[in-house]
Amino acid sequence: MTLTEAPSTHVLDVDPSATLQRELLDAQRSAFLADGPPSIELRLDRIDRFVACILEHAEELSEALNADFGNRSRLANLASDVVGVLPALEQVRTNLAQWMQDKEIPGSADAGLPTFVQTRPKGVVGVIGPWNFPVILVAHPTIEALAAGNRVMIKFSEIPERTAEVFARAVASRMRPDEVTVIRGGVETASAFSSLPFDHIIFTGSPSVGARVAEAAGRNLVPLTLELGGKNPVVVSDDADLLTAAQRIAGTRLMNGGQICLCPDYVFVPRNKLDDFVDAYEKSVLTYFPTFRDNPDVTSIVNDRNFDRVTALIDDAVAKGAEARMFVPDNEVDQLPDRASRRIAPTLLLGVTDEMTIATEEIFGPIVAVYPYDDLDEVIDYVNAQPSPLAAYWFGSDNDEYHTFITRVTSGGVTRNDLALHWSVEGAPSGGIGRSGMGAYSGKIGFQTFSHRRTITASTATAGISAAMLPPAGDTEADAIAGMLHQAHAAIKERIDRS
Repeated sequence: MTLTEAPSTHVLDVDPSATLQRELLDAQRSAFLADGPPSIELRLDRIDRFVACILEHAEELSEALNADFGNRSRLANLASDVVGVLPALEQVRTNLAQWMQDKEIPGSADAGLPTFVQTRPKGVVGVIGPWNFPVILVAHPTIEALAAGNRVMIKFSEIPERTAEVFARAVASRMRPDEVTVIRGGVETASAFSSLPFDHIIFTGSPSVGARVAEAAGRNLVPLTLELGGKNPVVVSDDADLLTAAQRIAGTRLMNGGQICLCPDYVFVPRNKLDDFVDAYEKSVLTYFPTFRDNPDVTSIVNDRNFDRVTALIDDAVAKGAEARMFVPDNEVDQLPDRASRRIAPTLLLGVTDEMTIATEEIFGPIVAVYPYDDLDEVIDYVNAQPSPLAAYWFGSDNDEYHTFITRVTSGGVTRNDLALHWSVEGAPSGGIGRSGMGAYSGKIGFQTFSHRRTITASTATAGISAAMLPPAGDTEADAIAGMLHQAHAAIKERIDRS
């Protein structure tokens, strides 16, 4: 295959070489340049076909996800990894025509410089996905990249290997390789993929891997969107409904086995309500999972490596003085954690201190730390001393304390009186800040992320702009500029003096 010849079939083998990956990229770029920006009809057709690939293989994907995790229910698979393509599709189909329109700069024509902003596709977008929600977290940005008119190469996580194989076949069933193609493979494959000179890369995963992707992309000056993790705090205010807070915190912490980047990692509770919160949390957990060891609705930890990592966090905390409360029936206490089924009991940690690893490492398991507090300032100071989280949560009224919290604390997003809801609003920006990510996508923001906004200006003046800067221009023109600067300075100084 030459670098200008589109491949006739998808590469479905695992671990394609760096050379082959580059050939796939070059073929997609050549096709993009030859065809030019696609029409709205072609963009929507590509998106429809891509979504159809997923919907037509939904049950097979669910079965593969269950096998890859060891146990993950059909409801969790379809609800978390498949159905989310539908609102993304609807958002694009409803709004794409308006998003694609050129935008005139108001007043530019009156100034003799009629100007508009043209929205163009960037070219080829690389999408690198995570293992926790491996389908939806590559499908969603792919839909928006296609909406922007791009070609897409997807690097699917190697950890859910069965799901990766099904997804690759599904995409190949309706998409040409020069439209969307899927790459499978391990660390070396991922490293080669992130080193390709894409026109944009979006990566979803851990901050440590995100840093390596950013380093590789930086060598090619590739624009980058990073959707990372972080230790997400929850504040239960003094006027919060404790049972509601406990139910929703526990429900989110236990969803997908706690393997969600938006999960609460630690909770601040008023000191005088700590015992009541712990009781409410235990009641909530046992309501969701009256049994745990063999419950078919429990999602297992994805692999042995992560199982060992999470159990080590608990062991380290307990060894350094923390108290671990396991919320399972009495007859299961001695059966968990269980490495064979990769199940870890829902656990609440009290007395966590800074020297414990769990204080700084993202948990990604069914564990949460709880801290008592006396004053909101100590909560804000603690949160602000950590890297900015992907999400921050507040349970309580929309009052002055809440507004103080969201004003002074930096996070990717905020939800009040629930968890992760800000992420579910289609069209609202989804993204982190600092160590939890950079850039955003979802809806129009995603379309703009994967687009280049190009300014196009014309001149209706009789003389060009250079005439005011080149001979015979001289002191008269310089004096006019100096006068303008003097007036501007006087106005600024007057405002300063009044303040």
